[in-house]
Amino acid sequence: MIKAGMFGASLVLLAAFSATAEAKLYKWVDEKGTTHFGETIPPEYANKDRVQYNDKGSLVKPKPSAKEGDSASKAVEDQATKDQRRKDSALLNTYSNEKEIDLALGRNLQQVEARISSIHMLQKSAQGSLAGYQKEAEQMKAAGRKIPASLQSDIADSEKKIAQLKQDLIQAESKAAAVKASFAADKARYVELTGGNKK
Repeated sequence: MIKAGMFGASLVLLAAFSATAEAKLYKWVDEKGTTHFGETIPPEYANKDRVQYNDKGSLVKPKPSAKEGDSASKAVEDQATKDQRRKDSALLNTYSNEKEIDLALGRNLQQVEARISSIHMLQKSAQGSLAGYQKEAEQMKAAGRKIPASLQSDIADSEKKIAQLKQDLIQAESKAAAVKASFAADKARYVELTGGNKK
């Protein structure tokens, strides 16, 4: 059985939604705990908890106030400040002078530079192998002989290997650049924090 209060509330909602397409409907609760519906809210309840519905009966979410927006923005700024302080503290606790940052950069670059050097050697070897295969193929062609499938496969494999090594070199050089940029930023920040006095 439908309670009278619920039935009455439903009638009020139905009447409000069917009145006009642009009508707004509010729901609020008075000090006695009684729920009310209406197109306007009595002044004494304007700043209390209330709910607004649109013309289709859907709940309208309140827009964040300027104060709430400022609070959210301040929270983001505060977190960024905390993160920067943590990074600065780690930087100052890790190094005692700028020279130590340079030494750390050198250590971190060693492995990357060794990889780059290795790729260069592999490229040279692969280029030599490809040149040998191509020369052999040209000699066979000049003699009117058919180039065997194995030699064609060797040429294709060498070309594929050279292409892969080129990509590997690009990645290794990019990593080296990133390491240098990271340490350069750390050094600049360190100088900013210490005033460049600890050399």
